[in-house]
Order: sequence, then structure tokens, then C-alpha cells
Amino acid sequence: MSSNLDVAMAVARRSLRHAFTNPALLVPSIVFPVFFLIAFAGGLSKVSQVPGFDFASGYTAFQFVFVFLQSAAFGGIFTGFGIAADWESGFVRRLFIASPRRTGMLLGYVIAAIGRWLASSAVIWIGALLAGMQVGGDGVEITGLIGLGLLVNAAATMWGAGLSMRAKSMQAAPAMQIPVFLILFLAPVYVPLRLLKGWIHDVAGWNPLTAILDAGRGFIGGSPDHSGLAFACAAGLFGLLVLWAVTGLRRAERGE
Repeated sequence: MSSNLDVAMAVARRSLRHAFTNPALLVPSIVFPVFFLIAFAGGLSKVSQVPGFDFASGYTAFQFVFVFLQSAAFGGIFTGFGIAADWESGFVRRLFIASPRRTGMLLGYVIAAIGRWLASSAVIWIGALLAGMQVGGDGVEITGLIGLGLLVNAAATMWGAGLSMRAKSMQAAPAMQIPVFLILFLAPVYVPLRLLKGWIHDVAGWNPLTAILDAGRGFIGGSPDHSGLAFACAAGLFGLLVLWAVTGLRRAERGE
């Protein structure tokens, strides 16, 4: 356990230092979520007048939850980019030689992803509150929202790590992003699930992110609903993607 933690902290420190001193890595993870918040909450605010839209905390809070969870997912994806870059530079191969416990590497990347996301999410919170977002949830409920974000962030990191360990190249970057975009935008992004029609309603109904979004919106609105299902979906995704990442790590160790 001590060896795992030592490796994890060394990897996390190195990844965070690299991220916070490299504007090309830091700026997009902050700017993109803020842009989406402005575009969705500001440009689409008239959607709140659609008959049947009755989210008490308003459209800014409704969209904030999506942007908040989106930033969590892409915080993990940007960390995946960093892992792929570490393969290309030869750093991961050196880690294999120096690390007695290889799984500590994955833990370190998760810690780094969480650190990066907490920085960007703080900016999103400040921007949303300055824009007048209404928060109906109490401290426990907001903690629940943050907990969902942490699970989404860690799951996305494991997705990026598993793909990076298999591809060992930045050419894997599009493959990291596209599935995450799909699962995000095939959820009830602009209106609640009950207002969606046709095939998008059916797809969103099976999308695990729908339960996570609904619970997050309930948390910020002060009326949590189906939070157990949301945490089960988030934890299930994380568990499956941990398996994906660990098997990718084992394949990389064997040189496959």
C-alpha cells in the first residue's frame, strides 16, 4: 500500500505540475466549460418558457449541472491526453522500470485529474454565481453533486488511461473524445427527459448519464430525486472503466 501511494503521489505531482505550467493543457479545460455555460444558459435561456419546463432554480442552474458534469468528464479526457503524451515521450516506460506497484500509476493519474477538475470547476461555479444562478440545495446536496462529478471525472480518466495504454500514442485522442461527446449529448441536455420526443427520448432513457444529470439537477434545486440510482450508475461506470484501464495497463506491461 505504501508503494502504491508513493507511486501515485509522484505521478500526480508530476502531472499537475505539467498541467498547471502548460497553458495549452490548462486553458482549454477552463475555457471550454465556461463557453458552454454562456452559450447554453445565456443563449438558450428562452427554452425555460417552453410549456412543461418547471425547474424551480431556473435555466442557468439547469444548464450549470450539465456543464459541471461535462467539465468533470473532460477533465478526465484531458488527463488521458497527458498519459498518451507520456507514452510518446517515453515517460511511462521509465515509470514501469521505476515503479514497484504499477497500479499506483493509475491512482496517480486519477488524483491529477481530480486536481485539474477542481480548479476548472471552481471557475465555473464563480461564473455561474456571478451570472445570478439560483442554488436551492443545501450543503449536503451540493456535496452530493460534487460527489457525482468526482465519480464522472474518475471514470473518464480510466477511459482515457485504458485507451492510452493500448494505443501508446496521441493518435488515440479522437477516440477518447468522441464516445464521451456522444454519451453527454445523447442525454437530456437542454430540456428534461419528459419533454424529449422520438428516438432521442428512447436513447436518453437508456443513457446512464441521464440518471446522473437528473440527480445533479435535483441536488442543486434542493429536491434530490433518484440519487441512489445516479450514484449506482456513476459507480458502475467507474468500476467497468477501472477494469478497462487495468487490463490496458497489463497489456502495456507485457509489451502488447
